[in-house]
Amino acid sequence: MSDRFADQDVIRRLLHGAQTWAFVGLSGNPDRTAYDQAVQLRNRGVRVIPVHPAAEAVLGEPGYASLAAVPDPIDVVGVYRRTEHAGAVVDEAIAVGAKAVWLPLDVIDEAAAQRAAAAGLDVVMNRCPAVEWALRR
Repeated sequence: MSDRFADQDVIRRLLHGAQTWAFVGLSGNPDRTAYDQAVQLRNRGVRVIPVHPAAEAVLGEPGYASLAAVPDPIDVVGVYRRTEHAGAVVDEAIAVGAKAVWLPLDVIDEAAAQRAAAAGLDVVMNRCPAVEWALRR
């Protein structure tokens, strides 16, 4: 895999400028990576919207069953699903007009990333927001 979807300027802009992230796959389970990442972003002043079929509230934010159900504009969609589900999430992010998608470590779907980029979204793939934040304070 190339570093095409790890542009340092894009990463910096998303970490320091994006105010609303929708985390697809976020549940109230504190043992999950998505939960830990959501807490870290919230601690930096980012609004994190949970998107999960259970539509449960997480970290004080109401949950939604899909990106299409989120009533507010989304800056970044965090794809906290297994790779085989990433493409569908990316396609939904494109459909709802998100500005960017972030596929964390080991979630790699080149075709989906290319579709998002072709649709004008910023794309970060195979990167951890917490690690990237630590590198860019």
